[in-house]
Amino acid sequence: MNQQPTILKDLKEVCIHGTKSFPCAIYRTHAAGRGVFVKHHWHDEVEILYFSGGAFRLEINMESFPIRSECFYFVNPGELHGIFSETAECHWEDAVVFAPGILGFESGDEVQIRLIKPIQNGKLLFPRCVTPQHPAFSMLRSAFVDIMRAFGQRTEEAFAGQEEARAPLPDSSLVTDDLTSQMYVRSSLMYIFATLSAQGLFTTTERNFDRRVESIKTALTYIKDNYQNKIYISDLAGQVNLNEQYFCRLFRKAIGYSPIEYINEYRIKQAKRLLEETDLQVTEVCLECGFNHLGNFLQEFRKHTRTTPLQYRKHMESL
Repeated sequence: MNQQPTILKDLKEVCIHGTKSFPCAIYRTHAAGRGVFVKHHWHDEVEILYFSGGAFRLEINMESFPIRSECFYFVNPGELHGIFSETAECHWEDAVVFAPGILGFESGDEVQIRLIKPIQNGKLLFPRCVTPQHPAFSMLRSAFVDIMRAFGQRTEEAFAGQEEARAPLPDSSLVTDDLTSQMYVRSSLMYIFATLSAQGLFTTTERNFDRRVESIKTALTYIKDNYQNKIYISDLAGQVNLNEQYFCRLFRKAIGYSPIEYINEYRIKQAKRLLEETDLQVTEVCLECGFNHLGNFLQEFRKHTRTTPLQYRKHMESL
C-alpha cells in the first residue's frame, strides 16, 4: 500500500492567508509517498509555487502540468488548483500566498492602476511557469529566497535539501507581524512583479469564465458548508444544474475522487480536527461530521488514517 503524503498546510476554499493587516504567508509541504499532495482548492490571493525537483502533477483549472525539475508556477486569484505526488520519494514544495493589495499605494498610483488592480480583477495574468532556462529565473529565485528568509526560514539549507531546515511546525503556515520583515517581503514581491513586467511575462486577457471549473467550485463550497448533514449526489448536481451522471464524471476528472469519496475524506478531516481540539466522545464526533452510523465512521476513519479515533487522539495528545 502506498504511503499517504503528510500535508503540512491546510489550504481551504475560504481562509485568511497571513494576518488581517498583512495577508501574506509562506507554506511548506512535505510528502513521502504517491497521491494527493495538496488538495484542490482556490482563493482570492496570488500563489507562487516553487518546486526544487521531484515528480509532481500540478492541476490548474482542469489543466495538468507535469513537474520533473526545478521551476516556479504562478496561480492567479480564483483558479482551482491541486498538486499530486507521483513518486514514493520524500520531497517538498514551497509557496508564498499573498493578496496583491499589500503592494498597492494611493489610488492614483500607476502601479496600482496598471498592475495591482488588473491582477485583482482578472484582466492581467501571471505567467503559468518559469524555468531555469528563462533569463528571469535567477532573479525570481533570489527574491523568493529573500521572502522565505524574511519569514525566518533558513532558506539556503532548505533549498539545498536539508529537511531539518525546511519543515515548520506541523499543520501550520508561517506568518509575520514584524514590521521590518513585512517591508522586506513587500520589497521582494515588488521585485518579482517588476521582473515579470520587465520580461513581458504578464499577459492581458478578458476573464476566462470556465463553467466546468465554476461548477466544481460551487460543489466544493456546498460540501464545505453542508458536510454535517446528509448530502446526496442529486443535491450537488442540482447546485450546478447538471444531471447526476455527467456531474460525477466531471467531478472525478477535476478532483480525482468521486463526490462520495471526497465528502468522506472531508468529513474525516473535520473529525481529526475535533479529536485534536475538543473532548467530544467518538460518537459525538461521528454525528458532528455527518456520519449517521458509527460503524461506517470507524471504517472510513481507519481507511484514511490507519488507526482508530481514540488511538489518533491519544497519539496527538502525546506530541
